Amino acid sequence: MRNKLWIFVSLLLVIALALTACGRSPAAEAPAEAPAAAEPAEPPAEEEAAPEPTEAPAEEAAPAGSGPTLTIWADEVSAPVLDGLSDAFAAENGIQINVVQKGFDDLRNDFKVAAPTGEGPDILLGAHDWLGELNASGLLAEVSLGDKADLFAPNTVEAFTYIDGKLYGMPVSAENVAFYYNTELVPEPPTTWDEVKTLSAELKEAGNKYGFLIQANDPYHFYPIQTAFGGYVFGKDESGAWNPEDVGITSEGTIAAFNWLDSMYKEGLLEAGANIDSGLLLSAFQNGDAAMVISGPWALSGFRTAGVPYAVAPIPSAEGPGRPFLGVRGFMINAFSQNQLLAQTFLQQIVATEETLKAIYDRDPRPSAFLPLAEVIEDVDLLAFMEAGAVGDPMPNIPEMNSVWKAWGDAMELVSNQTQAPEEALTNAQAQIEAAIAGQ
Repeated sequence: MRNKLWIFVSLLLVIALALTACGRSPAAEAPAEAPAAAEPAEPPAEEEAAPEPTEAPAEEAAPAGSGPTLTIWADEVSAPVLDGLSDAFAAENGIQINVVQKGFDDLRNDFKVAAPTGEGPDILLGAHDWLGELNASGLLAEVSLGDKADLFAPNTVEAFTYIDGKLYGMPVSAENVAFYYNTELVPEPPTTWDEVKTLSAELKEAGNKYGFLIQANDPYHFYPIQTAFGGYVFGKDESGAWNPEDVGITSEGTIAAFNWLDSMYKEGLLEAGANIDSGLLLSAFQNGDAAMVISGPWALSGFRTAGVPYAVAPIPSAEGPGRPFLGVRGFMINAFSQNQLLAQTFLQQIVATEETLKAIYDRDPRPSAFLPLAEVIEDVDLLAFMEAGAVGDPMPNIPEMNSVWKAWGDAMELVSNQTQAPEEALTNAQAQIEAAIAGQ
């Protein structure tokens, strides 16, 4: 359809030239008819208004790629893939595609600055939990999955669905933590947190430094323990949208999870006040000092290189399954783009294919949000992460989530230092979170 559109515009220009050569007045009829494009968002506004007949010679030769430029911002993983797979689409539609590679951590802030000025990309690769911040500034356009909607994992689609019920991204890959265990020290994975505690005591008595080791004061890695005991961060309203007025930091389940953590410190199974960051935790697992940890697929490469005997399992349960946070990456469309329909077509025709998503997966293996690809993944570790993530909670994509992290982490620190009892620490954290949300 788009090739026909550009051919049609070119024919109009040729007719205008012929009329001029015959002495006819170069009236503005041809430009007035050019917006016959029924899809005005595709060609840039300046190209719709520009073609005066007297300037037609500059437009006469309309080679492939002389149409609009579709700009895509992506990280170092996806950019080379998109650059290599977009040539055919560009040629078929008579456009240019400009893939700009940026560091993943730079994409959001750069987009926030550039998009409102018209200098941003048409398509942005990003994380679903950016939605709250970007939508608060009106920077995102609604996205349609078209007839491919059923090919994406439902919880990844949920992740890119905002509180207004609209979809603002095409999911590509998912990421969540799971339970790593040393198969020499723990032959079978524990299925409950009571078992984890019992195994930790047995391993410590046998001379091991740690049984289970947790990243200190890190709510992201603690969340699956919290949910296993029935805790939560934000509730949901009747429509299923996140409800910032229902903060669950002092919920019965959250307090129960913090009591379990407190008992691990009190019984010497975790070291009170130890500042265990990500690097120390992964090193402890690699050298055998820790037999069980919670981490994500980003740890796989180091464990494999180190040759540590490991396996991956779902998060142990308590009152229910441990539900990790689910982070989803996907492609979003700039609300200020003049090429929104073209961007939408690119996502459906090029991105939402097994070829493209397999190429992205091959460069950086992560559980795929695209079900046809997920069904053919053979990596047993990634399959285990997908199993753990099947019950995962998408990271809340509302702006209020930013008000949670510090107070939540401080409560963990007070418990790990044995400075405050769990209920006191959580009560203070809840009050801080509610005050922060009210002040936004």
